[in-house]
Amino acid sequence: MKNAVGRDIPDEILKLTGKEPFQGNNYKNGVPFRRVAPIIRPVMDNEHSKLVKDIHEALVKCKAHSGMTVSFHHHFREGDLIVNMVMEEIHKMGLKNITLAATSLGKAHDPLVPMIEDGTITRIEASGVRGKIGQAISDGKLKGLAIMRSHGGRVRSLVTGETKVDIAFIGAPTSDDYGNLRGIGGKTNCGVLSYSHVDGDCAEYVVAITDCLVPFPNFPAHISMTKVDYVCVVDAIGIPEKIATGAAKPTTDQRKLMMAEYCTQVVVNTPYFKDGFSYQTGVGGASIASTISLTKIMEERGIKMGFGVGGLTKPMCDLLDRGMVRVLMDTQAFDLDAVSNVINPAHHRITAGAYANPFNKGAFVNKLDYVILASLEVDVNFNCNVVVGSDGVITGAQGGHPDTAQGAKCTIVICPLLQGRIPAICTNVTTVTTPGESVDIVVTDYGVAVNPNRHDLLEALEKADCVPLKTIEELRDIAYSIVGEPEPVEFEDRIVGIIEARDGTIMDVVRQAKPYKFDD
Repeated sequence: MKNAVGRDIPDEILKLTGKEPFQGNNYKNGVPFRRVAPIIRPVMDNEHSKLVKDIHEALVKCKAHSGMTVSFHHHFREGDLIVNMVMEEIHKMGLKNITLAATSLGKAHDPLVPMIEDGTITRIEASGVRGKIGQAISDGKLKGLAIMRSHGGRVRSLVTGETKVDIAFIGAPTSDDYGNLRGIGGKTNCGVLSYSHVDGDCAEYVVAITDCLVPFPNFPAHISMTKVDYVCVVDAIGIPEKIATGAAKPTTDQRKLMMAEYCTQVVVNTPYFKDGFSYQTGVGGASIASTISLTKIMEERGIKMGFGVGGLTKPMCDLLDRGMVRVLMDTQAFDLDAVSNVINPAHHRITAGAYANPFNKGAFVNKLDYVILASLEVDVNFNCNVVVGSDGVITGAQGGHPDTAQGAKCTIVICPLLQGRIPAICTNVTTVTTPGESVDIVVTDYGVAVNPNRHDLLEALEKADCVPLKTIEELRDIAYSIVGEPEPVEFEDRIVGIIEARDGTIMDVVRQAKPYKFDD
């Protein structure tokens, strides 16, 4: 069955998952649902201790068993130690058929691949995966499906009961003996614990893992003791220096700086750029550079930002410190400057649900004027791919991409015309992760394309004559003229993963990658 972005969703996948094909952004807008809640085991004994001696004892007390679902957060990014630590103990206990429901998985979790191969882990739910786990899934080593959701989609899956977490593990920079958790105050600060709030609300058991036990009460708590069953103290929960890795750094690349300048000109010449505008940027080098250049124009025109939101970096925090933005709403710190900036009273922590859950009474993404995003590929229908690489291997994560793209009044995607020798502007993306109806403008190093549905934005940019405007088809044709039209990526028949839309329908499927054959 073809869905709203023209992707074939096999009937067997619809039957296996009980899901519907994607039918457009607003298909479930206003449709009521009943929120689920976990079983609560009241603690009324004033001598009850939540402290356990190690992870093994926590697993035993939480009735760990084969076939269970365990969840984790990724605020430590490539410095995370919690996931491997817990899964190693689960492996030692001989438990099998585990569903790993992490907010995201990266190269730090490469040691889990043998557990995929031996059947310890048979299913993964995450915003995406990088490193050897992505390769293992693409090679067909995961026995079950990998389900990739946006950050908002993950919250939706938990509050509706679609994902039932047996044990949630929350890495906490500080905790007291009763489970009041904070993202700061210890030796492994990550700033916020936004992704784990929903796990605290919905998991059957919640285990806090900390490397800094502090006196009770650890207040103001970012996650309350009322959500936590057990507290485990370990030597180290993460490596703070590895929070800022990969994309989360400024750029000196001239091509990216040019795209950043185009992006800035798009923002300042479209209708929403006025005092009090709201803004979110991604963590790619060009996105960060655009924030820096935008600041200069804000100062020149006397314009201040009303609020900034999302995963935050130093340039956004600098805006706050300089009084150029009224408040920041934080779901994740992408560098140590953002981690340390959370002490600013105008730097507010928000839950992932408040940020992006489509199944609540209104999330922050719906109040965005601008969002600046990156993409591996964009096609002539403005569909974006941020998960599957040009070789067919899973190599990225949806994160908040689909959430913010749908919510913002003006969604700008920064994407170079070529990724190496591969056209990034193409006829059809390898895998659709964000539908074209959510994307308004695509900025490349060869020009800027406006979605034909946004006549207002096109008219504003034509009038300003500030950037080289081209149709998306023209950009694709330029890319093909330089490197040729690539052959479609070849896949095996087996489906190894699905890309969920925010509302839980199926946006696309991911098939097993076909091994590359070298010519003799």
